[in-house]
Amino acid sequence: MSEGNGSAVTEFDIVGFPGLHPEYYGLASAVMFLVYVCTLLGNAVFLLLFAKDRSLHKPMYLIILNLVVLDLLFSTTTLPKIIARYWFQAGAISFMACFVQMFFVHYFGTIVSVILLLMALDRYVAICHPLRYPMIMTNFNLCVLCATAWTISMPACLMMVIRAYPLPYCASNKIEQCYCDHIAITTLACTDRAPYGFPAFILAMLGLLGPLAFIVFSYGSIVVAVLQIASTEGRLKMLSTCSAQLIIIALYYLPRCFVYLASNVGIRFSKDLRIVIIMLYSLLPPMINPLIYCLRTNEFKVSLVKIFKRANVDVFKGVA
Repeated sequence: MSEGNGSAVTEFDIVGFPGLHPEYYGLASAVMFLVYVCTLLGNAVFLLLFAKDRSLHKPMYLIILNLVVLDLLFSTTTLPKIIARYWFQAGAISFMACFVQMFFVHYFGTIVSVILLLMALDRYVAICHPLRYPMIMTNFNLCVLCATAWTISMPACLMMVIRAYPLPYCASNKIEQCYCDHIAITTLACTDRAPYGFPAFILAMLGLLGPLAFIVFSYGSIVVAVLQIASTEGRLKMLSTCSAQLIIIALYYLPRCFVYLASNVGIRFSKDLRIVIIMLYSLLPPMINPLIYCLRTNEFKVSLVKIFKRANVDVFKGVA
């Protein structure tokens, strides 16, 4: 039975890395499983700290909370299937499930882009308009902005899926990627991809470069404001408040922009290298981000120490 409009394909097969030799399947699955476990544990620590310590219930950490949830959702959407593909040779995914995965992959990625914009906005207001910060960046306003980010990111991603789903998939069902995304799926369609690929590329660029333009403007304004501070100590303190966010933003944007632009300006590299880059920018930030939050932010380090001390006290009381 066909799933799509005129499609002979009823399920897809996620190949992963086309050039990976079978003898390395176990190693690949073990590495991805380790990345997944570290992602779950690291982000769970943040959620625990946020739930236990009310002093972290501030605008900046509400933004980070959204990133943590998105990292968990994205990793859970993509990693289990590719781990199963290499661990159990179970790469098959149903027609409908592949498009559902495609929607969530692009949806969560788009939301992250908007949330990073909010992170830059928070730092911009804090440093360039410090007296107005308590009035502008309230918890309520941040919750509204974050809810808006989740809402406005949906239509474009849903439209990509709606346009790709009815295409005739009548040839190969091999997805040369570690998860279902728009390019990997529509490449398999038995039709001219241009009317579908170019609009999707434009939407992807708007979702990436639109927020990135505001982020560049925000941090440019922050640099100007910092340079006007007389003392070197004051400059360093201001810059240190932005360093963690800049690392997170760089991890998200730089490799994505490289892959998207390289694919559309004629720069050629192997399929395996392209997939490696995609997996690095898709899966490493969710694993690394919790370390950046906790190690680069004094309030998190203090909160973590308090949790450990409280747990040690409880243990000693239990022993006594």
